[in-house]
Amino acid sequence: MSGTGTGVERGAQSARSRALAVLRVRSTALAVALLPAAVAVVLLVGGATGHAVGGGWDAARRVTTVVAVVVLLAAVAVGAVIARARPATTPTVEIAERSAPDLYRLVRDLADRLEVPAPSAIALTPDCDSWLEDRTHPASIPGAGPGRRRVAAAPVLVIGSPFLWWMRVAELRAVLAPVVAGTGPSAHPDIAAARRFVRGLDAAVAESAAPHRNPLRRLALGFVGWISTLLLRGCRVHAAEMERGVATAASERAQTVDYGLRIVAQEQVGLAYAGWDRLLTRVALPAWRMGRWPSRLDAGVVSALTELSRRDRLAEGFASRLGERPACDLLEEPGSVDEAASLLAARLFHGGPAAPGPDWSPVDWQQYPEEVVDRKWRADAARLHRVLDTMGVRRATAATLTRVMDHLSADGDDPPSETLAAAIGAEVAREEAAAPPPAPLVGEGDPWSTDPLPLFPLVPPRTGRDLLADHVTAMVCCAAVDTAGAVPGLDWLDGPALLVDGERRQDLAARVLTLVEDGDAAPLRSWLASVGVRPEKTVRLV
Repeated sequence: MSGTGTGVERGAQSARSRALAVLRVRSTALAVALLPAAVAVVLLVGGATGHAVGGGWDAARRVTTVVAVVVLLAAVAVGAVIARARPATTPTVEIAERSAPDLYRLVRDLADRLEVPAPSAIALTPDCDSWLEDRTHPASIPGAGPGRRRVAAAPVLVIGSPFLWWMRVAELRAVLAPVVAGTGPSAHPDIAAARRFVRGLDAAVAESAAPHRNPLRRLALGFVGWISTLLLRGCRVHAAEMERGVATAASERAQTVDYGLRIVAQEQVGLAYAGWDRLLTRVALPAWRMGRWPSRLDAGVVSALTELSRRDRLAEGFASRLGERPACDLLEEPGSVDEAASLLAARLFHGGPAAPGPDWSPVDWQQYPEEVVDRKWRADAARLHRVLDTMGVRRATAATLTRVMDHLSADGDDPPSETLAAAIGAEVAREEAAAPPPAPLVGEGDPWSTDPLPLFPLVPPRTGRDLLADHVTAMVCCAAVDTAGAVPGLDWLDGPALLVDGERRQDLAARVLTLVEDGDAAPLRSWLASVGVRPEKTVRLV
């Protein structure tokens, strides 16, 4: 315990000394702004007392007085922008105490054991991380007027929503211990003041970088941004070391609470991150592109991680924890919270609308194969044949898989796959450009209201070759469903899946790539024959 106490004190002392260094940068800037005024006052007093008289002194007094007034006005303007600029806050789902009394009780009990102030509120974010966030700025308070002063309150505890569904209660408490312990150093006046100063500079730089139509306002904010950038450079190292000291002190203090369990729980953090990333990119993203948003993403991550534990021997034993009480039981209505977090995830990672609508409706996991997978396959197949029509490719009677394979395997000077891939890429780009842009995050607790959505794109733009492979795969799956009795399915780790006789067929992708890249349709034809697909039959499109 003595070693732990020494570590806490050492980290806190380092954080405080670095905070004072940050505040010295602020004091130096203030002193520089006041220097011309001080010189002007000295010259004016000297003239009034008869010690500095003559033409040269009079000219010096006039020049220094003008310079002092200009510098003071500029300093006041810069200070006003820094003070009023809205600091960055994370878009979250706010959790009121009445909707999660057990969760608030757990956090407060944790704060009491750590002997630190309890967080002022709890919010969830659709990410695998947890942190403390200062929301005492008036602009961060819903309904706050322009003249409202900063309130004194502990920071808000932001918890990654996947943690609540995957982790057990004891694991969540162990993971949150070092985060909650950070409220202790955060309450120190010097550290709090240094953080406010740095956050204000960050916000001022962001404000100056935002587009403005008024040229005078753009020029003035450009000057403010330049000054703020200089100050940030001066205190960047000290601010980073201050945060490192705060983290060290919090980590040392948290060792007194569930230290052994935290080592095991950290493994769950890494596992949750892997499952959440796969769920978003492989499962949620296809639905978002179809205008549907899965309304139970956090519940889905449990299924994804359970499937991962079944496949990966490194994850063996993790699923056995599911018999213990999950942390989502600390919520009164976990379903509604999951739905709100899922909608926010679609907003941040895809740029979807802020509220459900006719073209943006929720979908549950039972409906996903029919409502998302089958519709996606048929929409891609329809686009593929539409592009072939515009290219003048012969169409016998209706849309068939044979038409696609014959075109891609045809001999010629120019590989047909390259031309088709470019045409499909252009068609997808036109459709995306014609879609209405997402509304900014104004009023949703997010300061980046001028930034385009999605704020955090999940995957880089797809190449034409990737799009062509996806469209050919979709056409094959439609033919298998319509002629061989296959059905669309959902794989929790890989997304849309083709089920034949109740089993997922994972050997299709390689044969499609052989057709697309080499123009060789023989492997795919052999696969179709083994499954019983009739490529000459008409496929139902959207």
